[in-house]
Order: sequence, then C-alpha cells, then structure tokens
Amino acid sequence: MTQAQIRQAACPLNCWDSCGFHVTVENDRVTKVAGDPSHPITQGKICGRGRMLETRTNSSQRLLHPLKKINGQFEQISWEQALHEIAEKLIDIKETYGSTAVLHSHDYANNGLLKNLDQRFFNCYGGVTELYGSLCWGAGIEAQKWDFGAAYSHNPNDLYHSKNIIIWGRNVARTNMHFYEKLLEAKKRGAKLIVIDPIYNATAKIADEYISIKPGMDGLLAAGIIKEMLRLGLEDRAFIEQSTLGFEDVVQLLGTLTLAEISEMAEVPCEVMTHLAQVYADKPTSTFMGLGLQRYKNGGNTIRLIDALAASSGNVGIAGGGANYANLQVGQSFVFEELTLPNRRQKQRQFLIMKQAEEVLKAKDPGIQMIVVTCGNPLTQVPDTQVVEEAFSSVPTLVVIDQFMTDSAKLAEYVLPTTTAFEEEDIYYSSMYHHYVNYGPKLVSAPGEAKPDLWIWTELAKRLGFGADFDFTRKQFLQMAFQALEKKGVSLETLMEKHALELPVTAVPWQDRQFTTPSGKYEFTARLGQERLTLAVPEESKWTNPELAEKYPYSLLTIHPMRSNHSQNYHLLGANLQLKVEVAQNIADNLGLQKGDFVRVWNDRGFVAGYLSILPSAHPNTINIDEGIWKQLGGSVNNLTSSRASDNGLGSTLYDCLVNIEKIN
Repeated sequence: MTQAQIRQAACPLNCWDSCGFHVTVENDRVTKVAGDPSHPITQGKICGRGRMLETRTNSSQRLLHPLKKINGQFEQISWEQALHEIAEKLIDIKETYGSTAVLHSHDYANNGLLKNLDQRFFNCYGGVTELYGSLCWGAGIEAQKWDFGAAYSHNPNDLYHSKNIIIWGRNVARTNMHFYEKLLEAKKRGAKLIVIDPIYNATAKIADEYISIKPGMDGLLAAGIIKEMLRLGLEDRAFIEQSTLGFEDVVQLLGTLTLAEISEMAEVPCEVMTHLAQVYADKPTSTFMGLGLQRYKNGGNTIRLIDALAASSGNVGIAGGGANYANLQVGQSFVFEELTLPNRRQKQRQFLIMKQAEEVLKAKDPGIQMIVVTCGNPLTQVPDTQVVEEAFSSVPTLVVIDQFMTDSAKLAEYVLPTTTAFEEEDIYYSSMYHHYVNYGPKLVSAPGEAKPDLWIWTELAKRLGFGADFDFTRKQFLQMAFQALEKKGVSLETLMEKHALELPVTAVPWQDRQFTTPSGKYEFTARLGQERLTLAVPEESKWTNPELAEKYPYSLLTIHPMRSNHSQNYHLLGANLQLKVEVAQNIADNLGLQKGDFVRVWNDRGFVAGYLSILPSAHPNTINIDEGIWKQLGGSVNNLTSSRASDNGLGSTLYDCLVNIEKIN
C-alpha cells in the first residue's frame, strides 16, 4: 500500500477558467481532484465539472478495449486487429477515391495542446475533408477580426480599473467562476455592475442593475444606445476621428430605425437605452460578452454592433474598458504549424461544422467513405440531430475515439478507447479569459487497454508509411509548439517545474491605437466581399417570419449545463437524471403549466420531452433547455436546433430557434 500523494495538475476542459489542480493519487488511482491554491488566477477554487474528472477517470463505464461492430453488436477485438483493419481501409480509400473521401469530425472536448496532432496525422496522410467554423464562438471571432483585426480581451485584473462593468449575455457564475469572484471584488471597490440577459441568472443576482432583453436582439439594443449617445453628444469624437474608419456608415444605419421601433423589437424601454448611453460615456466602462448572443443568424452583426458601441464611446484601448469576447493572443503564443504540418497536405476539402451532416449526404467526387471522430460527440452536439444521425449512419466506416460509449460511438463500426487527462501528459490554456498556460503531467496508468490519442496516431502512421513523422516523445512535440515562446524567455522546462506560467500577451489590447485591420484603424465599415453592418434580427422571429412565429411563439435557448462540460458528464450524473424544460412565468401562466409537468417541446425539425421548471424573472416567451443531454436521457436538444450558419458564415445559429410547448401524459 503506497501513501497518498497530492500532485499538481491542470484542467483539460475547454472552458474560460483553465484551472490549476491538486490531484490526490493513491495506489496508481486518482482519488480526489481539488484546486491548486498556488495558481495565480484560479487560486484553489474549481467547479463541479473539474471535480467530476475523478469520477470520469474511475468510472466503471469507461471503454477498456477496442470494439468492432459485427452483425449489429459490438465485440472486443485486439489493438492489432483494429489498427490493421482501419489502416487497410485508409490505404484502400486513398487509392480508390482519394484522401478527401475521409472526413475528420472533431471538436474541442479536451483543450490539450497535443490534441492538435490529429491534424498532423491527417495532413501526412495527404489531406482529408476537415471542418471549419465553430458551433461555439465562430460568428463573434470573425466579427471582431473585421472590427479590430483580432479578438483580444483585457488582462483579468484590468477589471479593477473599470468604473462600470457590463456583462452582456454571459452567466459567469456558471461558466467563468473566477471572473465572478473578480466581479464581487470590483463591486467592493466601487464599480457598478450591469447585467443584460434574457434570463435572470446567478450573475444578474449580484448586479446593481439587471436589464431583460428579447433573445437575439442584443445588436439592436447596442444600436439604440449608440443612437442615444449621438443624440446627447456623448460619443468620443476624438477617438472616432483619429482611430476609426467608416463611422458615417453607422450614423446612416441608425437613421433607418427610430428608438421607439428598436425598443419594441428588443423589448427594452427607451429610457434604459438613454441610461446606458450615459453609462458608456462615463468611462472607463468595460463590456464582457458571452458566446450565446452570437449564436443567431444575425450573430456577427450583434457582436459588431456591441463592438461599435464600445468604440464610439471611446472605451477601446483604455484601462478598464474593452469589448471583451475572446483572447486569441493566448493561443497565438504557440507554433501550431510545427505540430500540424499543413505543408504535407496534398488535397483538401472543407465542410462547415454546422452543415457537416448535410455535406456528407450530398458529397460527390469523392463521396465520404470514412468518418473519424476525435474530441467530440457530434450526435449530441451538432444541430439538427435527425440529419446528423442519418448522415453518420450512411457512411461505410465510422471510427470514434473516446472514453465512453457516447451517442456517436453507438453508431460506429470501430470504437477506440482513449485516456483521460490524468493518464497522459499535456499542457492547457484558455483562449477566452486568462493568459496563463498550465502543465498537466501523467499521474496514473490508464485502465484496461485505453491508449492516448497520440499512440493511436503513431501506430496508424507506422502502418501507413509515415511513422517517422510521429517518432517523437510527447515532450519533444511540446517543445515544437514552444519554439516562439522560448525566444521570449518562456521555457517549457520552467512551465513543467512551476506548473503555471504567464504568457507574454498585451494586458490592454489596442492601447497604442494600432489595429490589425487592413487600414490599421478600428473599422466600423465592412470591407469588400464582407456584409455591411446591418440592424438584423434573428431568422426565426416575428419580424422576419411571422407565420413561423405564430406556429412556434417561444424563443428557445440551449445554455451551458451546470454540471457537465457540454455532453461529457451527463451519463455520470446518476440514473434519475431528467431533461429539464425551463420556461418564463408568462408561458406557464398562459398554458396552465405547473412545475414538474411532463411537457413536449417541438418545431418542424423535431421534438424533445422533459419535466417543467419555471425560470423566475426570465424574459417573456423564453424557454431554456440545457445543451448536451444524451439520447438515453431524453436528448438531444439539437433535435430542435437549426444547422444554418451565422451572417458571416463561421458561427452556428443554435439559439435562433422558435418552438412550441404542450403538456403531455
């Protein structure tokens, strides 16, 4: 019997906070996951999703051996057989159809740097059909690239310079707990906190003001605030004239709607917009946007209008300000090309991540012969589930690499068991919030025959004739990605010793007024080939489709679950877990619904059924069903969502969704 050891580690989840861990290890087994008090940002506090990694690692539901579906049933096979057969299929597909007949369907279930080596494998294979765009944040990233040249956020501690803080569509209490703590501290220091959201959430409860808004109308609200700012002469004329391009287009655009019309559509009173114009003029005012408000057809425009509000009020490039959405400068610290080898790609085809199912069904020259799923569960997470199931069932070979028998894995021909974060070495960071990188060592042995993804790619590469491209240790691969940082004095060795290191990023982006747009200025106007800034509203609303809105009168949100990182933990949360349908009070009152009623929520794409709960103070006619719930538990909520793309083509429209609801027996 060995004595328990507490080891420093890091959270692998693709999350805002990217926490430092203290992991208790006993007899080659993880027995507890807690926070690392020495971590400079997360300081010993972690969320339930992080703690669940112990349950995830030790679960009796773990996949322990390679599986092959034979006559509709999964049977255990050896690694040698699995690798040989998959390699043979890959060789045959490449010779017969070309390498792009393989689709690599991936997401970001694990945020480890070495998870990018799947791209190295497929590039060395010759280049496959890859996904582009993002289910999560793509519309907002593209929007900020148009406006600023990149999507950068302020250092977390810069919040203490803010006089006013606007949290816009972001429930940090649920998704960004360390930022929540900083908000409490900023309030103590005298900052005023305003929350704008359709749901009166836990963050709204600590706010000085809560502003309720119709889902998807955030861009219109921002436009109304700018309109009032101009009427009152509160805009920052010096910043506009010296550091921006195209403000006259914004002025012209604002003339197309009256404040009363904006108020009616956004369902926010005119006097609130007047008040917010004064708040933004009372600098420094910081804005922190969530990811949900850009998951609409008008999502890119929404972020651009909020950016325009921050810029026209002069809250860009100043301490305590910022249009804070993402922090791509963190990830830009690493040399990904060294890991992924894009120059080895001979052919390439891309499918939009939201449309991957439709693209599979219609693909020709070549058709899709194999799908390989890594770091994701598309059957639960990709919109319009029925089409996804049809597409993934239609291909000759589906290979899923996972730790559990997910909804996606159940459809596969081959399921390959992989390791958890505590069973492999990697480094982790977040491109959304803080700018520290964390080291996660291997702590315990993997159960059964579970293998790291990198081992799987290496073994397949050997069988396909490019094994030399994988003939490196994990540390050597990490050193490849660290090359640029080493030149700046940030070494991998120091990170491995200290477990958390600050990356050399700009604390207050755009402070020098040098933007990375083509003009070098903040750009209100769209450039050639891009859509112009518009006062757009969601595709599914009474303003764009009154017939649909009459049939389906309620706006559906599918927010991040409290206890699971997307779909990763639902199967571990107990047998009595039920799909919860949360509705605004007016829906319950109008339809005579009571808490606990069994209800059906539906639209033309599909339906789900679950148990009713009432959302106190939610915006009228709003329904929420947390995303990520598995089919066996009543999901996926993506039975209801659309696979349409955002206005700029790179984001999902998961929240642009109208539904109806009824009680059933």
